[in-house]
Amino acid sequence: MRAELIRHPGFPCEAVASIEVAAERSASGVLSLRYLLEGVTGGLLVPPPAAPERTDELWKTTCFEAFVRSADGEGYYELNVAPSSAWAAYRFDGYRAGMRPARDVVRPGIALRRTGERLELEAGVDLGAADLPAEAPWRLGLSAVIQEVGGRTSYWALAHPGRRPDFHHAIGFARQLPVTERP
Repeated sequence: MRAELIRHPGFPCEAVASIEVAAERSASGVLSLRYLLEGVTGGLLVPPPAAPERTDELWKTTCFEAFVRSADGEGYYELNVAPSSAWAAYRFDGYRAGMRPARDVVRPGIALRRTGERLELEAGVDLGAADLPAEAPWRLGLSAVIQEVGGRTSYWALAHPGRRPDFHHAIGFARQLPVTERP
């Protein structure tokens, strides 16, 4: 599945022209994500490399997010990966309710490449032990928080439900992600 993220109209961004995401799900439950930023300028604030540890509040600077739930469920997972290699995973019982660390999600593999006006972040997140159906499609919300030098922040997602950015809203779970069959 490939999709282009839409910048929330209330939050301009000069450091990035576009963000495309590719997502794939294996039969074993590994969610592979590839965020490609085009038109990247020196104005993009990229967190410096850090240990690949669980870290809260990654959304306060440049980071990439995925929200995953079953097609018919209310509960969902929030996954955050940062260019620094820090990460976080949370589980919710419903819309912004019952937030807790998702202990059934282990450290993802994160790789960052930057060339010219492109920045690419790849992450592989094993959701095989998560409370998600193995055979049925998942609903997926993809998003990014982009911080520029100087502190201005923009919010990018598959869809925006209203005047304020809200990646947790049901409208944001805009794509269905089936299992990708491999030959």
